[in-house]
Amino acid sequence: MTDLSKYRNIGIFAHVDAGKTTTTERILKLTGKIHKLGEVHEGESTTDFMEQEAERGITIQSAAVTCEWNKHRFNVIDTPGHVDFTVEVYRSLKVLDGGIGVFCGSGGVEPQSETNWRYANESEVSRIIFVNKLDRIGADFLRVTEQVKNVLGAKPLIMVLPIGREDEFVGVVDLLTRKAYVWDETGQPENYEVTDIPADMVDDVEMYREQLIETAVEMDDDLMMAYMDGEEPSIEDIKRCIREGTRTLAFFPTYCGSAFKNKGMQLLLDAVVDYLPSPTEVEPQDLTDEEGNPTGEKAIVDPDQPLKALAFKIMDDRFGALTFVRIYSGRLKKGDTILNSFTGKTERVGRMVEMQADERTELDSAQAGDIIAIVGMKNVQTGHTLCDVKHPCTLEAMVFPEPVISIAVAPKDKGGAEKMGIAIGKMVAEDPSFRVETDEDSGETILKGMGELHLDIKVDILKRTYGVELIVGEPQVAYRETITQAIEDSYTHKKQSGGSGQYGKIDYRIKPGEQNSDFTFKSTVVGGNVPKEFFPAIEKGFKGMMAEGPLAGFPVLDVEIELFDGGYHAVDSSAVAFEIAAKGAFRQSMPKAGPQLLEPVMKVDVFTPEDHVGDVIGDLNRRRGMISGQEAGVTGVRVKADVPLSEMFGYIGHLRTMTSGRGQFSMEFSHYAPCPAQVAEKVIAEAKERKAAEK
Repeated sequence: MTDLSKYRNIGIFAHVDAGKTTTTERILKLTGKIHKLGEVHEGESTTDFMEQEAERGITIQSAAVTCEWNKHRFNVIDTPGHVDFTVEVYRSLKVLDGGIGVFCGSGGVEPQSETNWRYANESEVSRIIFVNKLDRIGADFLRVTEQVKNVLGAKPLIMVLPIGREDEFVGVVDLLTRKAYVWDETGQPENYEVTDIPADMVDDVEMYREQLIETAVEMDDDLMMAYMDGEEPSIEDIKRCIREGTRTLAFFPTYCGSAFKNKGMQLLLDAVVDYLPSPTEVEPQDLTDEEGNPTGEKAIVDPDQPLKALAFKIMDDRFGALTFVRIYSGRLKKGDTILNSFTGKTERVGRMVEMQADERTELDSAQAGDIIAIVGMKNVQTGHTLCDVKHPCTLEAMVFPEPVISIAVAPKDKGGAEKMGIAIGKMVAEDPSFRVETDEDSGETILKGMGELHLDIKVDILKRTYGVELIVGEPQVAYRETITQAIEDSYTHKKQSGGSGQYGKIDYRIKPGEQNSDFTFKSTVVGGNVPKEFFPAIEKGFKGMMAEGPLAGFPVLDVEIELFDGGYHAVDSSAVAFEIAAKGAFRQSMPKAGPQLLEPVMKVDVFTPEDHVGDVIGDLNRRRGMISGQEAGVTGVRVKADVPLSEMFGYIGHLRTMTSGRGQFSMEFSHYAPCPAQVAEKVIAEAKERKAAEK
C-alpha cells in the first residue's frame, strides 16, 4: 500500500515560449529520470517527442511522466501553450491536483497564460508560480508578480527574491530560511552553494519576509493573534499555513529562476512537495447521472472504495492505442474486467504502463491517485468513466469547444482513401476538438478544428505519421443561421393512398430564442387537439431540420418553437405523420421569419512593439475588428479585439510583416454575431454555387 500523502499529480502550463517543456526537462534531470538534457530549441526534449513538436519547438500533446523527489512521487503533465491546443490543457487540468504556472521573466503574463489560468480557476486547481528566464534581457521578477495581480486578479505570495538581474542573475534568496542559493557558471543544477544574504538585499528580504508571514498567518486565527502580539511563528507553522492557503486558492506561492540555466529548480521542486496538495487533500470529483447532472455524490480518493477512473486522453503510437487514466478510487490490476459507464460495455485490462513521455514501464497494478496508461482499450474515448462492474458510476464529464474552422481534404491517389479513413479515425479519438465529416453531396472529407495551426498540424501528421498525401482545400468558416422575427403559422400534412392514411395538423409560433439557447420547444396545447403522445415526434421533426437553414444550408441557432394548437384524426394520425408535419412546417415558415446569417467572432490578443501599434490597430479595423482594450507592457503593447474569423486567415504573415517579425497573437472563439449584408450575400451566393456544382 503506497502512502497517498506522498503523491503529487501536477501539470505545467503557460503561454507559448515561457519555458514549460524546458522546466519539465529540468525536473526530470534533477529527479534522476534522464541523464542527458534535451533542449527544446534543438528539438530534443523528452516530452516533445512528436516530429512536429521537435520541428516547431512547441508542445502539441500533453505528455505524462512519472518521477520522484524527496521520497515523493510526482506525476507530471507538460501541456501545450498554443491556443489551438487548449483542449489538451483543459483535459489535463481536469485530472490534476496541482499545477505550476510558468511565466516568462521578460514577457510576463501573456495571452495564453490568461486562458490557461482561467481554465485552472474553473477546475479549482491549486498552483505555484514559477517566473522563468530571469537571465534574459528585460527580465523583471517583481514586475511579473504585479502583472499576475493586475491581469490575472491572483495573489502571488513571493517566496524567493532573485540575486542579480538579467545576465548577472546567479541565484535566489529563500525568504523563509533567509538563505541565499548561488549557482556557478557550469550550468549544472547541483553546483550551488548556500550562503548568507548579500548585504545590499537584507532590507528587501526582511520587508518581503514580513509580507509573506503576514499573508500566511491569515490562514490560522490563533497564529495571527500570536503574531500580532509580537511572537513569530515557527517555520513549520508558516509552511502549514502556506499549504492551506495554496490548497484553498487564497494565494499562489511564487518562485523564480532560469530553467535553461538550471538555477532555482530545487526550491521549486521542494515547493511542490511542501505546498501542493496530495490526491486526498483535493475536493473530490462530482459523480453525475447519465444526463450529466450532479447526483450529490463524490468520488472520494480511497484505494479501498470501488474503482472509479476517468479516461482523459487517448494516444496512438507505435505500441498501439494508449488510454491515459486517472484513478480516483479503488485499485486496478492486470486482467481485471472493468465497465465503461458511457457505452455500458465491459473491457478487460490487458497491459498497464507507467509513462516516461514515450518510454514506458509495465505495471501489474495501480491504485487511487495514480495516473497510468492502459494499452489496447477498444471503445474508450476522452471523458469516459471506467468503473467497477458491480458499482456503475459516472464522473463529471468533460465539455469541449465546438470547432470554428474547416478544410476539405482528399487523398492524392485512389489507394490513399482507405488509409486516410483509418488514420483520421485514430486522430479523432485522440483529439475531441478535432472533428471529421463527409459531405454527403460532394463526397468530400471535411476536417474541422480550432484554428489554422490546429488543422495545419493535423494535415502534417496525416502526411508524416500515416503516409497519406492530401489535396487540401481553402479554409472554410463555420457560419450559422438564425431568425430575427416571430411568426405564427399552421401546417397540415395529409396523405391518402389506399389503406390507412396520414394526418397531422399543427399550429405553432416560431420566434428568435435567447442567445446560445440553440433550440427550445414547448407546447401550450389545451383541450387535447394534439394528443400528448405526439409532442416528442413534433419536437423531433423540428429539431431534425435545425441542421440546415433556409439561407445557405448552415446549421440554425437560437430558435424557440411553441406548439399551441392543431388537429388529429383518430385513425390516420401517427407519430410519423406529426414528425413529417413539423418538417414541412419548418421549411414553410423559416424563410418568412427574417432569416439571418451569423459568423463566428474571435477574441484576438495581439502583442506588438510600441512603434507598430498604429499599424496593428488600423489593420484590425480593416478586418472589421472591434478594439476592446490596450495594455502597455515593458517590451510592447497588447491590443485586444473582437474580429470575425473569416478576416483572420493568414493573419500571422501580415502581422510579422507589419512588426518586422516581432509581433505575436493568439485567438479563441468568442461568440456568433450577425453578418453584415454584403458579407452575407457573398457567402450565400458561394454556398448556392457549391450546391449547384455538386448536383
